[in-house]
Amino acid sequence: MARRSSGSAQRSFTARVARFSARHRWYIIAAWAVLVGAAAVLAFDIRDVLTTNDRLDPNTESERARTLIEERLRGPELPREFILLRADEGAVDDPAFAALAGRLLAEVRALDGTVVAAVSYHETANEMLVSTDRRTALIPVTLAGSVDDARETAGPLVALVEGFDTPPGFEALITGQGSIGLTVTEISERDLRRGEGIGLPIAMLILLAVFGAAAAAGIPVVVALIAIVTALGGAFLIGQGFELSFFVVNMITAIGLAVGIDYSLFIVQRFREERLRGFIIADAITRAGATANRAVLFSGGAVVIGLLGLLLIPSSMYRSLGLGAIMVALAAVLASLTLLPAMLSVLGDRVDALRIPFIPRMKLHDRNGGGGLWSLIVRAVMRRPLISLAVASGLLLAATVPAFTLRSGVAGVSTLPEDNDRRLAFELLQEEFSAGLVSPVEIVVDAPDATSPDVTASIAALTASLAADAVLAPAGVAVNEASDLALVSALLTVDPRSAGAHDAVRRLRNDYIPAAFAGADATVLVAGPTAGDVDFFDVIALYTPIVFSSVLGLSFVLLLLVFRSIVVPLKAIAMNLLSVGAAYGIVVLVFQHGIGNELLGFRRSETIEAWLPLFLFAVMFGLSMDYHVFLLSRIRERYGITGGNRESVMFGVRSTGAIITGAALIMVAVFGGTAIGDLVPLQQAGFGLGVAVILDATIIRSVIVPASMAVLGSANWYLPRWLEWLPELRIEGDLDPGSETAK
Repeated sequence: MARRSSGSAQRSFTARVARFSARHRWYIIAAWAVLVGAAAVLAFDIRDVLTTNDRLDPNTESERARTLIEERLRGPELPREFILLRADEGAVDDPAFAALAGRLLAEVRALDGTVVAAVSYHETANEMLVSTDRRTALIPVTLAGSVDDARETAGPLVALVEGFDTPPGFEALITGQGSIGLTVTEISERDLRRGEGIGLPIAMLILLAVFGAAAAAGIPVVVALIAIVTALGGAFLIGQGFELSFFVVNMITAIGLAVGIDYSLFIVQRFREERLRGFIIADAITRAGATANRAVLFSGGAVVIGLLGLLLIPSSMYRSLGLGAIMVALAAVLASLTLLPAMLSVLGDRVDALRIPFIPRMKLHDRNGGGGLWSLIVRAVMRRPLISLAVASGLLLAATVPAFTLRSGVAGVSTLPEDNDRRLAFELLQEEFSAGLVSPVEIVVDAPDATSPDVTASIAALTASLAADAVLAPAGVAVNEASDLALVSALLTVDPRSAGAHDAVRRLRNDYIPAAFAGADATVLVAGPTAGDVDFFDVIALYTPIVFSSVLGLSFVLLLLVFRSIVVPLKAIAMNLLSVGAAYGIVVLVFQHGIGNELLGFRRSETIEAWLPLFLFAVMFGLSMDYHVFLLSRIRERYGITGGNRESVMFGVRSTGAIITGAALIMVAVFGGTAIGDLVPLQQAGFGLGVAVILDATIIRSVIVPASMAVLGSANWYLPRWLEWLPELRIEGDLDPGSETAK
């Protein structure tokens, strides 16, 4: 192979970083080994810093009410669990039932440091602890610690109940916020392992098909795993000072596999391409650094901009997801820019070792188009660009229509698998007692004198309204010692996370409280998990335009600087909104309307997770920009060499088509692995991301991008004179046009 100079490619910052990493490969590899080793040690204990709770802005009504209760009435709320002991035949008054309940109660109370209090019907004769058919006894258990720690605290109690030796004809079940949270975490972790077990092998098969060599296919997977471990270690450190949702692990894994593999795939492929052009190994790495690495840097910036929108929302869950995804994206970019060149320097041409039979070897794309599927597609599209643009845009707009029927909600216990013990216990509690015991609605009355006649009368009127409601039922009134705070408790007769429960809280806030406390000297606030859900919906509604405008604005600025065109960013934003909108519509169609959900193995849900639309927008906007930057970087690079718009577009689509398709299929495999789990929120998220990626890599990149660029011609690169002062970032790098080979 002829030795060729890399020319001016070394002037690029990313080229200099790549060349430095290649020259000092063993130092770079050693530094990454130390970093990953330390991160792995930290990541091993990451579960200790995760929570199933979602903390909102302290200024929301439910958070203000919770603070008042803790400060002026009872202190931090203690977590409660509910054990249900049921007999197939007989009654709770039978001696055998009483003896079994006594033994269970004794074992529960023996959990020192875990259980604060536990009561039973057989000790108190409280008929409220017995079902109407007298075959089920309820044992309320108060745990130590706070509600935030309920998931960990409930663990020993859940293990005791599940392992309790019940004779034939008896059954012991447990439910509560802590045990439900623990179950959700366990299912999430199981789904994560299952998803990895499916997504990784499929991703490896796709990489083998793209590269045709096992060595080259293995590199992106290694880089992705390194990014994931690094981000998990970082998440553990952040978790020492901030609450992180348990979903952060799923987020880091899914996004890490997706972007880590994608970035490495583009760089390795460009390195192999430069070697085919005749450049020596060091110069091929440098030229890849000046082009593919540079595109990865800006693509990573686009992903981070999209994810920054999640950090704007005052919700610990959103911020956890945003932080996790940003950390793993940055780790993937850093590993791609430094570790990957070092690995390529060590491997050299051995990157093509272990070739796969029957897969054609890589070849350069010629100037005039050649053959191949992507050449045929782009030629057909650019032959009739207006028709292609209209048909493709129409399809995406049609897919968007169902999104206008979207109903937001929160997955409750009823969305757990039907045979799950926690769901069975919850349904039994709801049927025989009240599901509201798990998450009661708490109405805080803050008044100078909560025992004054007008406040007392208002509380009585409110209690009467609660008693007349089909979903809410009054459960008692408590007043603090200072008599300046009263707490009215109400139980829900439905799943506290259901739409019916949310509507009940809205009735309470909008109708019952204003009517009952008209003229009274009191401030009334509603607390509890259900009220927190309603506040969460309101926060999302408030911040949605803020997130959209921030992400769109920053993305516009980044693309304006990168491509020095005002048309390119406007088109990119429009196209990405099309793919995201279509993904919304298809998710609503499948999950909410139940069209094709059984065929795909998904459970139908009456609502779409409230956090999902903004999450999908932020993640998919970033990932869509990923592909857009990679495609346009090749088009812009070719345009700088030839000056021909049509030929540059055809070359860009042709040269990146297989790579972008392979990258998209890998993302679909990763997100599909997430979607096949048992948790409805993760099913919706994984499916939505997978659909958006497919639409983006097919209809958007293969049809709408080339068609729109053919229609606009040289206007694609229009920059008003009054913006020519902007800095020139040049995503296409600093390649010497004369060194570009074109057969």
